[in-house]
Amino acid sequence: MIIVTGGAGFIGSNIVRALNERGREDILVVDEPGDEAKLANLADCACLDLVDKDDFLASLDDATLRGERIETVFHEGACSSTTEWDARYMLANNYEYSRRLLHFSMEHGAAFLYASSASVYGDGNVFRESCEHEAPLNIYGYSKFLFDQYVRRILPQAVTQVAGFRYFNVYGPREQHKGSMASVASHLDGQLGAGGNPCLFAGSDGYADGEQRRDFIHVDDAVAVNLWFMDHPGRCGIFNVGTGRCQSFNEVAQAVIGWHGRGAVEYIAFPDTLRGCYQSYTEADISALRAAGYAAPFMPVEVGVPRYLDWLHRHD
Repeated sequence: MIIVTGGAGFIGSNIVRALNERGREDILVVDEPGDEAKLANLADCACLDLVDKDDFLASLDDATLRGERIETVFHEGACSSTTEWDARYMLANNYEYSRRLLHFSMEHGAAFLYASSASVYGDGNVFRESCEHEAPLNIYGYSKFLFDQYVRRILPQAVTQVAGFRYFNVYGPREQHKGSMASVASHLDGQLGAGGNPCLFAGSDGYADGEQRRDFIHVDDAVAVNLWFMDHPGRCGIFNVGTGRCQSFNEVAQAVIGWHGRGAVEYIAFPDTLRGCYQSYTEADISALRAAGYAAPFMPVEVGVPRYLDWLHRHD
């Protein structure tokens, strides 16, 4: 059996679908079944069951799963809002939950592949998996940083596979439930679809209008990394998952405009609420990922964004 937490969410549901394409349906999906917006992500997926995340956590204590043979745990579940400031909630949901599930996985001899985040790097300009480059700007980033630190302490004694993935800016199918936290490509497409122009932030942090730069990675590439690690159980550690190349928000906008065949970018004032807690530049150092043996190429936005919009408009 495979467990996917956050399995009705963005990356989680794409993992479920990719496992189905491999012929795997012995998947326990853990999420919040009451969130109807996310359930559409599973409409074309097959799984053993969908269980509430709190009920699942309780089952770790009452031995409900003790008799099951669990092969791999993909832990994608978390509160991913970068504007959530309730530290108690964030740490319970992202850190404590992850810690308990890690130990459960190790007790079962299951691989534990989990979602970390590039937010651990804060506003630095070196994105390499080492402590001197890590300084999160918000509670979400700190919750991911704290768990990564815990994993680093556990890894030398771990007898099962443990691997964390620091996702950079992931975009692609099955993210529509995320609302304001959906990717910039999704927002720009929606603005054009509503008859307006795509809007980007005006210049900030020394960058010209729309020239803030991020490492944008298509969700299919992020899923491919996850499945590669499942296929290579000897690979452990914490790894950046990005393309290794930053691209500007203007480039994303031009990819969206090119797909629609119309529109022009408009620039809006940079919000005061984001000053001091916004990453204007990210670019994954993927040397550790490559050294682990992952050799597949990554899609640039010129390829990935049109691919995403093709899917999105087929599923309107």
